[in-house]
Amino acid sequence: MSNPAAFHYGAWGYLILNILIAVLLQNPKRELPVLILGLMDVSLLSTLFYFAGGTPSGIGNLLIIAVAIANILLRGRMGFLIAAVAATGLIYLTFYLSLSDRDTSGQYVQAAALGTLCFAAALLVQGLTRRLQISETLARQRAEEVANLEALNAQILQRMRTGILVLDPQQRILLANQGALDMLDQHSLVGERLAPRCPELIRALQLWHDNPTLRPQQFKATPNGAMLQPSFAALQHGVRQDTLIFLEDISQIAQQAQQLKLASLGRLTASIAHEIRNPLGAISHAAQLLQESEQLDPADLRLTQIIQDHSRRMNLVIENVLQLSRRRQAEPQLLDLKYWMHRFASEFRGGLPPRQQIHVKTLGSSLQTRMDPNQLLQVLTNLVQNGLRYSGKEHVVRGKPAPDLYLHAADAIGVTITDCVILEDSPVGARGAVASGAFVIGLCAGRHCGADHESVLRGIGVQAIAHGFEEVARLVA
Repeated sequence: MSNPAAFHYGAWGYLILNILIAVLLQNPKRELPVLILGLMDVSLLSTLFYFAGGTPSGIGNLLIIAVAIANILLRGRMGFLIAAVAATGLIYLTFYLSLSDRDTSGQYVQAAALGTLCFAAALLVQGLTRRLQISETLARQRAEEVANLEALNAQILQRMRTGILVLDPQQRILLANQGALDMLDQHSLVGERLAPRCPELIRALQLWHDNPTLRPQQFKATPNGAMLQPSFAALQHGVRQDTLIFLEDISQIAQQAQQLKLASLGRLTASIAHEIRNPLGAISHAAQLLQESEQLDPADLRLTQIIQDHSRRMNLVIENVLQLSRRRQAEPQLLDLKYWMHRFASEFRGGLPPRQQIHVKTLGSSLQTRMDPNQLLQVLTNLVQNGLRYSGKEHVVRGKPAPDLYLHAADAIGVTITDCVILEDSPVGARGAVASGAFVIGLCAGRHCGADHESVLRGIGVQAIAHGFEEVARLVA
């Protein structure tokens, strides 16, 4: 050694300094402190290398280790800077030792080899570190993807309408999604045994274990609950076998089947409507040709015009049916309801029998609205036809508010009208009932009855008022 005392104190100082750095600076987050520590470590080891007498001391090997550790923490040129400082220190200090001691002049080759090894260690460690960083980044990305997929699967599982349960071999519930909790009317099932919560499902599970080919029977988890259809599957985890249970709400399946039936019925209706259009077109064309004949009298011309009007009306009905089957959007137009209603009534009267009549009463100026005229025509046609069908005019000449319908009903059952009780809730019907001479009870129980409905009925002349069917029963008794 060139200076044993200095080496002794320097070694202790190096040890104490490293202990202090390890305690005070445990996790540096920036590269500058790491660079400073690396340079200081190489400088101190180079000083010890000089005090120890050069390459025979073995301190040069420690410099290689220090360079390798520094290149683990530093990237690129900063790592090579540490290697360059170490190699420069080795060669310069060897030259400085050779000035004072000629025996050390043969250490240049060893110092150069140690310097080369410092650069080789820097290259090797940085290559390995780069690969480790790539692997670490890839592993982090895969972990994030797995976590995202797990969260997505859990979200999908909870949102599924199908109930899902997972049981261990002891029939303890490992997993239950929200659909299963709703179907079984439970708040929480994970970690509990299934038998006390749903014995019907346990019986179905036992039957499936006995014969997996049989279809499990349907059951109700609660008296007022939906009918459930269970199905089972085995989950093999090594030597352990769990059970996967699916629960289907039969009512939803029936509803889907009903929707399919309605869709098929809609297509069939559209097909029938299309087939009706062909003969209807022939009838309309024949009526048009008859109108052009010069030999028809006015009465026959009127009949051909009726055929034309009803052919157009039937064609509109067919168009509406086809549009519904094709799901075409409505085409609203700005309509004058007063003019439109009078025109509708005029066309509708042409097809009525002599005993049926339709009247239109409008007040005030014109009323503008925006609506699809074809849909409005279809709605009003159905309403008027129902009104004519159920207004009583198929039995009597005069319907409500005339008393003829009530007199006809009393005559049909063989009693006098004065022995009858009539229950009416509309002012029009009440007028006819009072005029017939029967005992009339005015009913004020529907949502259509306003605040003044009772006074209106009393003004018409009803003998009694009832606000519910219990009062009607007391009045009749």
